[in-house]
Amino acid sequence: MPSFKREIAVAAIVVVTAFMTPFAAVALPSTATGRISVGQVMEMLDKAGTSPIARQTLVAYVAGVGEAAGVIVDTIGKGGPVSCKSSFSLDTGAVRAALEAGAPRQGDWSQTPATPLIIADMVRRAGCRTKI
Repeated sequence: MPSFKREIAVAAIVVVTAFMTPFAAVALPSTATGRISVGQVMEMLDKAGTSPIARQTLVAYVAGVGEAAGVIVDTIGKGGPVSCKSSFSLDTGAVRAALEAGAPRQGDWSQTPATPLIIADMVRRAGCRTKI
């Protein structure tokens, strides 16, 4: 690679790293078991307005949780043991409300898994019940 192209490549890497570092450097850790914590999600919610990386991460997480939970309920609900009055819905406001209502005091957020709290809230809001 000619020197000029190498310098451009290095500059591009430095720029991308510089944009990612402010969010990544201060990101909270996962729980001790590797699950996404309430603290991590709340941090993404707080930073989503000013950090494109936090916003992208939050959108990917919320979409993944919502879609996976919906597919599971749809799959086991077709003639199975689960029925819901309405479809699942999830947005950042619902995520924040579910975490604030279901999580213990803020001091414990780093070890409290977020996903089960969010899914439990989605199931409750959709009026899901088991048929058994």
